[in-house]
Amino acid sequence: MLKNGKVVEDVLKMDDWFAYKIPHTVEIDGEVENTKTLVIEFEKRRRVLSTREGFKEVKYVGNHSIPVPFWDKVHNYKDYEKQVLEKIGIKKEDIALLSTGADMDNLAVAKEEFDEFYVVAFTTAGAKYNAVRLGDEEADYIEKDLKTYKIVDGKLVPKEEVGTVNIILITNADLTDGAMARAIITITEAKTNAFQELDIRSTKHPELQATGTGTDNIIVVKGFGKKVSYTGGHTKIGEMIAKAVKRSVIEALIKQDELEL
Repeated sequence: MLKNGKVVEDVLKMDDWFAYKIPHTVEIDGEVENTKTLVIEFEKRRRVLSTREGFKEVKYVGNHSIPVPFWDKVHNYKDYEKQVLEKIGIKKEDIALLSTGADMDNLAVAKEEFDEFYVVAFTTAGAKYNAVRLGDEEADYIEKDLKTYKIVDGKLVPKEEVGTVNIILITNADLTDGAMARAIITITEAKTNAFQELDIRSTKHPELQATGTGTDNIIVVKGFGKKVSYTGGHTKIGEMIAKAVKRSVIEALIKQDELEL
């Protein structure tokens, strides 16, 4: 179908929002590659919490797939993101955007409902190249003045992006800021649960069970329904979040990494 003059692929339509993928190209140093960006468009601006940008009031949230040939070429992410936003026709102030090395065709969507509430998780995941077990491994990267470098033989080189787990969680519940922040803990625990169930191992230390990758990100999107102040595991909304996230992470990892169960 067409959306603002662009051909898009439908993903999911809910009460006041619409999820779709926009096929487009990106270019680095004269090399052009095809890719897709997931966009979720809201009828009215929503408050979101992004682990990349913090709290933000937006009209869209999204997840961009960096093509495989560009994984080690995106050295200036701000310029690259600006190009992506131009391609999809959205201003930076209007969107909370994530990026991933995973193929957007391997997107997984999971929904949970109870009473008048729903949660929907949109997940892309890849863990072949940078799965880690946090708390047991040394880090390879350092950030200085908002620039990230990889530590190689004691020297700093520009960071490259490889696989990651990106989760966008949307609910119709009117979450407080505290509930949105607590949802990140619930989402992370459910993601780790999925890694354990699939027995994903650390890339550098395969004797260790991985807890995630080193570049995972989350966006939590609140709704306009009944107010909710807590999203921990003892609450129904917390259960719904965890179940949707776990299912979507498992499905996304199986698709992207071609896992055999």
